[in-house]
Amino acid sequence: MKLGLISGYSGRKISIPIDHVKHAESLGYESIWTAEAYGSDAVTPAAWILAQTTKIKVGTAIMQMPARTPAMAAMTAMSLAELSGGRFLCGVGASGPQVVEGWHGVPYGKPVTRLKEYVTIMKQIIAREGPVTFDGEMYQLPNTGPGTTGLGKPLKSILHCEEDIPIYAATITPNGVAAAAEVADGFFPVWMDPEQYHVFEEPIQKGFQRAGNGKNLSQFDIAPFVTCIVGDDVEQCMMPIRANMALYIGGMGARDKNFYNDYATRLGFGDAAKKIQDLCLAGKRDEAAAAVPAELIDACHLVGPADRIKDRLQRWQEAGRKGHVGSMLIGAGQPEALQILAENVL
Repeated sequence: MKLGLISGYSGRKISIPIDHVKHAESLGYESIWTAEAYGSDAVTPAAWILAQTTKIKVGTAIMQMPARTPAMAAMTAMSLAELSGGRFLCGVGASGPQVVEGWHGVPYGKPVTRLKEYVTIMKQIIAREGPVTFDGEMYQLPNTGPGTTGLGKPLKSILHCEEDIPIYAATITPNGVAAAAEVADGFFPVWMDPEQYHVFEEPIQKGFQRAGNGKNLSQFDIAPFVTCIVGDDVEQCMMPIRANMALYIGGMGARDKNFYNDYATRLGFGDAAKKIQDLCLAGKRDEAAAAVPAELIDACHLVGPADRIKDRLQRWQEAGRKGHVGSMLIGAGQPEALQILAENVL
């Protein structure tokens, strides 16, 4: 099992803790991941980190698909992979309708269809097996639709990318996970209980069957985000995680369309998920955070004294041995947290 570090996206100012990144690199962490919402983008910080490091891989978690054409995403990935000697990892995702339609000004459409078509086109471009043509529901290359000149023609990338570029997808719905298993090289299930792989097993196997060629877990990196906070007071360590999980479970999407709420229900916390959403939608954010079960936080993250974290890590290591988790992508601002994980995982 591999370790990665999550850097997230910026607030009012871009601030990349490069010393923290270099510390992770020195400990043997395989990767560092950037993000974007509607402020700083994911690619520029990734390029900056690649220029400041020598061994660690740098990925995007995620590049928003509706913000870029598949060709632009492939061009970006190929350029960074070549310039870095193969250290770039490409993570893509649909984002949410609030950002897609409110910020980028494009229809949200069908996220699973977009994912399959987007990654398929990217892989065709990177492979350079011939001029790229694609006739999908959301993407057509060349485009001959309304407003076009009819002058477009199939093209093949000028750049020859000699590096392997793994493509990850952010998704948690059963259909999305199946699509990721079919066309991508890994996926981000946000947070995950390593003892509940069964939540994903059926759609993953369905995707592998569609992909053919004997695709299996050894070729598919399951990479959940895991927050690690070291401290004597377990409940205090859980506090920032409570707020974050409450936002996702209760505040993302609409009452009848919140994929994170559905996911928490599939993990066995349906009653709590409903209560969290009710409180969030009523504007009671503090109460919503308090309603996140400690059992859910403890199942998906690592908190408390060092010895407790080492003990809880055994669940993740067992999942790693089974292939149910390939990479733990760690959210940790404490150097001692990085150290504990490196000493006990790598």
